[in-house]
Amino acid sequence: MAEKTIPLLPCRTIQPVIDFYSALGFEVTFLQKSPNPCAVVERGDIELQFFGMKRYEPSQSYSTCYVVTDDVDGLYEAFRAGLRAAYGKVPNRGLPRIGPLRDMSYGVRQFLMTDPGGNCVRVGQPTGEDPHHRPAPTETFARALHNATLFADSKDDPAGAARIIDRVLGPGDERATPVQLLRLLVLRGDVAGRLGDQTAAAAALERAAAVQLTDGERASVRDDLTRLQDLVGRLG
Repeated sequence: MAEKTIPLLPCRTIQPVIDFYSALGFEVTFLQKSPNPCAVVERGDIELQFFGMKRYEPSQSYSTCYVVTDDVDGLYEAFRAGLRAAYGKVPNRGLPRIGPLRDMSYGVRQFLMTDPGGNCVRVGQPTGEDPHHRPAPTETFARALHNATLFADSKDDPAGAARIIDRVLGPGDERATPVQLLRLLVLRGDVAGRLGDQTAAAAALERAAAVQLTDGERASVRDDLTRLQDLVGRLG
């Protein structure tokens, strides 16, 4: 037997949704505008179906699904390129939006994107055999980074992530290592941008860019430095 699960996701209107997925390289394989609006989009083995709901509020949506891939970096770059071509930029807040690519604490490398219908599509590649969350570190700054990353890029709660980072980087006797500080500041700038606070974003990114790192440290935070360049480019 061969089975396949196909997500059916809601939206208020069909056209903006199929335009979004077309920009990502999906093919619209079915479209019905009446009496019951619905559509099917496909890209390789990924198939998503959508149905229209007049009394539906995309900004309040909890709809989500997970796409497992063996090339998450390739999909991420392809999706970003498609969105940049279609929208003139890579949207990182509001609807639609695409988040950063990160190695998560539960054995996947993933990113989240949310379409115009408010549906959050999580795209990930397993990086280990254990899907359980690793225990949170006990060290102050490592623990804050662990928790803030989960809030920002798993729970999709940038405000919660901002509170965690602001608390740990506030006045106190403890000091983060350069790598910890760089990663916390990049994440703070990232979530500030998602929240529309450009002043806080610029301040955090400026501090991040000023952190002094050795060559070895720079290699260990390659994704964060790439994200820093991307975010600074958005502000410019």
